[in-house]
Amino acid sequence: MLRKLFITTDTFAPTIARLTLGIVILPHGAQKLLGWFGGYGFSGTMSFMTETMGIPTVFAFLAIVAEFFGGLGLITGTLTRLSAFGTGVTLAVAALMVHTQNGFFMNWFGNQAGEGYEYHILFVGMALSLVLTGGGRFSIDRLVAEKIVK
Repeated sequence: MLRKLFITTDTFAPTIARLTLGIVILPHGAQKLLGWFGGYGFSGTMSFMTETMGIPTVFAFLAIVAEFFGGLGLITGTLTRLSAFGTGVTLAVAALMVHTQNGFFMNWFGNQAGEGYEYHILFVGMALSLVLTGGGRFSIDRLVAEKIVK
């Protein structure tokens, strides 16, 4: 079971996908956890998610953790499948809870009430590919898998 979590291909495609997703999602997690990039930090985000949006505390906490630590995991290729799964589920839930009401398209011209869900579909699709393939070349997972196989 542990081997299946870490085993991956020796190709660049998953590496490119995980780096892209990690670089995109980590700043969102840093906003929520640390208050960086204009975010509200952990307590502000928890308050908004639980009180304003009505999200149960455990799920709000998991979303914050998934975005920040999942982003770090994706960038380094550490527990790639778990990181991709956590961030993918978080984005899928965000699309369903918030963004579907705004339609498909991003709000490029500021004429919608909010952002659509096209970005979320791309993210979830790439995350799913990483759940299936692992972190690829230049991942911590690949190094761990080599040690487990020996």
